[in-house]
Amino acid sequence: MFIFLYTLTVFYHPYAKAENSLCQMMGDPKDPLLIKDGDITIGGLFAIRSVETLSSFEFVRKPQLQSCSSVNPRDFRMAQTMTFAVEEINKSETLLPNVSIGYKIFDTCGSRLSSMSATMAVMNGQEFAAGDRCNGQPPIHAIIGETESSATVILSRTTGPFKIPVVSHSATCECLSNRRDYPSFFRTIASDYHQSRALAYLVKHFGWTWVGAVNTDNDYGNNGMATFLNTAQEEGICVEYSVKFYRTEPEKLLKVVNIIKEGTSKVIIAFLTSLEMENLIEQLSIQNITGLQMIGVEGWITSKSLLTPNIFHVLGGSLGFAVRKLDIEGFSDYVLKAFWETAFPCSPGDRNFSHYRVNCSRYQDLLVLKNYNEDVPEQRYSSNVYKAVYAVAHALHSLLDCKSQKGCEKGLTIQPQQVVEALKKVNFPVKMGDRVWFDSTGAAVAQYEVVNWQQDSDGSIQFKAVGYYDGSLPPDQRFVLNTKNIIWAGGQLEKPRSVCSESCPPGTRKAAQKGRPVCCYDCITCADGEISNETDSNNCQQCPGEYWSNTENTECVLKTVEFLSFTEVMGIVLVFFSLFGVGITLLVAILFYSKKDTPIVKANNSELSFLLLFSLILCFLCSLTFIGRPTEWSCMLRHTAFGITFVLCISCVLGKTIVVLMAFRATLPGSNVMKWFGPAQQRLSVFAFTLIQVLICVFWLTISPPFPYKNMKYYKETIIFECSLGSTIGFFAVLGYVGLLAVLCFILAFLARRLPDNFNEAKFITFSMLIFCAVWITFIPAYVSSPGKFTVAVEIFAILASSFGLLFCIFAPKCYIILYKPERNTKQHVMGKTQHKCY
Repeated sequence: MFIFLYTLTVFYHPYAKAENSLCQMMGDPKDPLLIKDGDITIGGLFAIRSVETLSSFEFVRKPQLQSCSSVNPRDFRMAQTMTFAVEEINKSETLLPNVSIGYKIFDTCGSRLSSMSATMAVMNGQEFAAGDRCNGQPPIHAIIGETESSATVILSRTTGPFKIPVVSHSATCECLSNRRDYPSFFRTIASDYHQSRALAYLVKHFGWTWVGAVNTDNDYGNNGMATFLNTAQEEGICVEYSVKFYRTEPEKLLKVVNIIKEGTSKVIIAFLTSLEMENLIEQLSIQNITGLQMIGVEGWITSKSLLTPNIFHVLGGSLGFAVRKLDIEGFSDYVLKAFWETAFPCSPGDRNFSHYRVNCSRYQDLLVLKNYNEDVPEQRYSSNVYKAVYAVAHALHSLLDCKSQKGCEKGLTIQPQQVVEALKKVNFPVKMGDRVWFDSTGAAVAQYEVVNWQQDSDGSIQFKAVGYYDGSLPPDQRFVLNTKNIIWAGGQLEKPRSVCSESCPPGTRKAAQKGRPVCCYDCITCADGEISNETDSNNCQQCPGEYWSNTENTECVLKTVEFLSFTEVMGIVLVFFSLFGVGITLLVAILFYSKKDTPIVKANNSELSFLLLFSLILCFLCSLTFIGRPTEWSCMLRHTAFGITFVLCISCVLGKTIVVLMAFRATLPGSNVMKWFGPAQQRLSVFAFTLIQVLICVFWLTISPPFPYKNMKYYKETIIFECSLGSTIGFFAVLGYVGLLAVLCFILAFLARRLPDNFNEAKFITFSMLIFCAVWITFIPAYVSSPGKFTVAVEIFAILASSFGLLFCIFAPKCYIILYKPERNTKQHVMGKTQHKCY
C-alpha cells in the first residue's frame, strides 16, 4: 500500500489558482488529482480512494470536506491507463497530428456525494481567467468514467443537459441503455442485459434449477438482477430467494447472510460489486458458511481485493463472467518506469529502461518487498479505458478535419453535441486487435470470459479462463465452456447439484407442489396406458390404440391379442368334446346302419334318423370354426354354419315329430292323412325349412357380413380379437329362426308325448327340445356378460350342450334297446301289442 500511495503522490499535481480570476465556485475547491494541459481537454472520474468519514450536515456550520483514504489499486491503474493513452495519442503522427490532448482526472472517493462534486468540478473548473464568464462553454469535450453504475447515472444526468459525452469503461447497468434519458452516454463495455441473460444460460447449462440470488442495492445490482430473474423464469430456473443490501447497511447484510444460511440451494448468484462482495464474504467466513457454488459477475469475479488470507474455503471454485483480459502493449513498462524514475532517481540521464536494474542495484532489496507491476496483467478494465480515450480521439479527429502530416484545423469550435454525434460513428481497430464501435444504445458488443477460481500448488489463487461468451456470434455459437477444467466449490471435481426436488425418473411425471415454485414437485407414476421415457417429464403420453404401457411405464408395447386358441387348455377341452361328439354320433350311425332292418330303426322313417345324425355331426364340427384366430372367412363361416346346421337338425326332429302325430291320426278309421307325410314330403319339408335359413344367411352376408374385429373395450391392456356380427339383425334373424323351429318342435312333441305306443318317440323329442331351449335361453345372458374369449367359449358350450342333448335324448333309448334289450326290438313291441312298458 505504501508503494501505491507513493505513486499516487508522483502523479498528483495541484491545480494552481489564477490570481486574477473573476469567477470561482462557491465552497472549498475540488482539485484534480492528475492534470495535463493540452489543446483539447478531456475529463476523467475514478474512485481512486474510498471514503473514510462522511461530512456532518447539521446546517449550523459549513460542511467539512470528506476524508478519503484506502487507495483502490484497480481504479488508480485505470487512471494511469488514461494518461498512458493520452500520451500515446499525443505522440501519434496519424491520430490528431499536431494537436495535443490534456486531461483533468478527479478522484470521486467511491462516494455519490463526492462524485457529484467531482462532476461539477470537471464540467466547470475551479477558476476562470479575467474576461471569461461563469456560464461559458465547458472547458472539456468528453468525460471518461465513472466506474460504478450508480455514480455514472449521477454523472450522465448532470452532464446530459449540456450534451457533454460520457464514455464509461465499467458502468454496465442496463438502465443506461435508455437513449432518451442518457442521449450522450457511451461505454466500452457491454450492458448487464447480456451478462444477466448469460448468467441464466450458464445456470441452465449446468442443470441447476434451484438457486439463491443476492445483489447490490443500487442501479447496477437491481437492474441486473431483474433481468436475470426474468430470464431465469423463461428458462425454467427457480429462485429460492432474492435479497439485496448495500455496503452501508450492516444490519441488512446480516439478514441476507441468515437467509443464505437457512436456504437449501447450493448455488448463489452474486450480482454484487467488489465492495459488497467483500462484506458478504467476510460474514460468510465468520459464520463458517461454506460449500456454496458462487456464480459471479464482472463486478467482483476478478477482483484482487477479495484475495485475502483463508478466503478460498468460501470463494474457492467460484465461477462467473469477467471482462476479457487484453494486454496493452507498453503499459506495464510505462507504469513501472514512472514509479522507478521518482522512487529510485539513480539514473537521470539514462532513458533506456532495460539498464535500470543494472545502474540501480543498491535499490534491489526494496524490489523484494513488493513488485510494483505484479497486478497489471489482471487489470481487465484498463483496456476499456484505453478504448474510451481512443474513441474520443477518433471522434475529435473526424471533427477537426485532420490530415496526415499537415495537422488539424485547431481554430474550429467544437461543441460537445458534435462529439456525441461523432462518437456514434466511430469504428476503428486498436493495437490489441479489437475494433471499437458503439451500438444503438451506445454500448460495446457483449464479450466475456468465463473464469474459475482455482488454487495453484503454491497456494496462490488464479482466475482461470474456462470458456467465453461472445454476443457478436450467432446464437448457437455464443456460449462455449470447457467443463473438464472447472474446479467446483470446496475444491471438488464433481459438479454440485442444486435442485428443489430430485429428478423424476422415466415412468413418472412431475406434479407441482401447491404453493411452491414450479421447480418443487412430486414424482407421480404414470397411469396405466401412459408412459414417460424422459427424465423430468411434465406430462405422461397416452399410448396409441393397439399399444399399452409396460410395467415400468417407460415405453409402449403391443397389447396382448387374446382369442380362443387351439393351443390353450380351454380350446383343447372344447375341441376334445367336439370331436368326442362327432365320434359318438358316428358310432350311433354305424349301429343304426347295422340294424337298419330292425323295427326300432325303421320306426318314424330311418332316413330322417340318418339325416339327423349327419346334421348332428355338422353341429359338433361347426363349433371348431369358433376356435382359432379370427379371419374374414372364419367369421362368415362360423355363424352361417351354426345357423344352417342347427336348422337342418331341428328340421329333422320336427319332421320326426310330425310323422309321429300323423301316424297316430292314420290309425283312425277313414283317415288318409299319411299320404301327405310320406318320405318324399318329409325330405321336402326338411329342405324347405333349411332353405329359408340359407336365404337368411345369404342376405346377411350380402348386406353386412361378420368380420374380424379388435375389441379394446373390455380390457385396456388386452385386445380381444373376435368376430364382429356385422349386421346384428342378420344374426338375430338366424338365431330367431332356429329358436322358432325349436319351439314349434317342442310344442308338437309335447302334444304327442302321451300317444299309446310302447315306444313313444315324441316323449324323447320333448325332452331333447326342452334341453335345447333351456340351453339357448340361458346362453343369451351368459353370452352378453362373458368378456373376451369367454364369449366364444359360451357359444361353443351352447352348441355342444344342445347337440349332446339331441343326440342322447333321441338316440340313447333306441341304442339301449338295440344293444341290451333286443327282445323289444320287434314290430309287436313297437306297435304296442305287448304288455311291456317302454322306458
